[in-house]
Amino acid sequence: MPAVVQLPAGRALTVRDAADAFLDSIGNPNTARTYAIGVGKTVERIGEARPLASVADDEIGESLEMLWGTAAINTWNARRAAVLSWLAWCRERGHDAPAVPGWAKRLAVPDSQTPARSKIAIDRLIARREVGLREKTFYRMLYETGARAEEILGLNIEDLDLSGRRARVKAKGARAKTRRRGQVREDFVLETVYWDAGTARLLPRLLKGRTCGPVFVTHRRPGPGKVVSARDVCPDTGCARLSYGQARALLDEHTALGGPGTGWDLHEFRHSALTHLGEAGASLLMLMAKSRHKKPENLRRYFKPSPEAIAEVTSLLAPGDSR
Repeated sequence: MPAVVQLPAGRALTVRDAADAFLDSIGNPNTARTYAIGVGKTVERIGEARPLASVADDEIGESLEMLWGTAAINTWNARRAAVLSWLAWCRERGHDAPAVPGWAKRLAVPDSQTPARSKIAIDRLIARREVGLREKTFYRMLYETGARAEEILGLNIEDLDLSGRRARVKAKGARAKTRRRGQVREDFVLETVYWDAGTARLLPRLLKGRTCGPVFVTHRRPGPGKVVSARDVCPDTGCARLSYGQARALLDEHTALGGPGTGWDLHEFRHSALTHLGEAGASLLMLMAKSRHKKPENLRRYFKPSPEAIAEVTSLLAPGDSR
């Protein structure tokens, strides 16, 4: 339950006081940190000591335009949303506050440019001799689960259900569990990812009898000056959890044809898995269950059917004798 924040009384509410009270009311530290960027820079732009009631709507819009008018669409939308939430929060508490003007609109997010690789290309990559067992298992698991790379890298052996071919992961934007009366728990709602025979064959070989610690670890122990959480270290080998940066560099090394930095991205396995399931006839609801997206429009950006798949479905429109 969010904390009740007392707004300053007895004098005109300044822009800075309103912003500080709003940010202090946010319970999630990650959200507060993100909102502080948009709200903080907007406050500096329009003047911290000004009474909030004296700020016009167009001043808010002009500040947003000056600060993030040329930024990426996602950045513009995020900063605008932070300011929108701040001003709405102030009005809900009975204060005269401006609004984000209608002309400072939220922009439509463009389709993702992440390509979907063919199933043959993925199988060939995993079958290559120079690709190690750890990477083979990781790539196959990414593809079969359709999960995010951070989710799979964060798995510990204790999280795996090898017989059921599934695991529980802390998903992106995972919400904290709540108890009665709104008390927030320290643990999070976990989501289940599923894999199939390819991953099931490789995982036992990778684990080699290990029963706890990270699933994917480095080949060396962390240096003496590096502080690593106990959960991120294998108790048997002393090796640390494989990081996202290390995994991305390995994939680039295996797939770069035009020099370093030109290879595949880890997120392409997720795009490819969902695209192939869609081409095979999986329904929208099944794809959302697999990807764990909450909104269909977010899933749409992942589905990129190949020209061959479009040509095949187009053949259904041909006259009966032509088919």
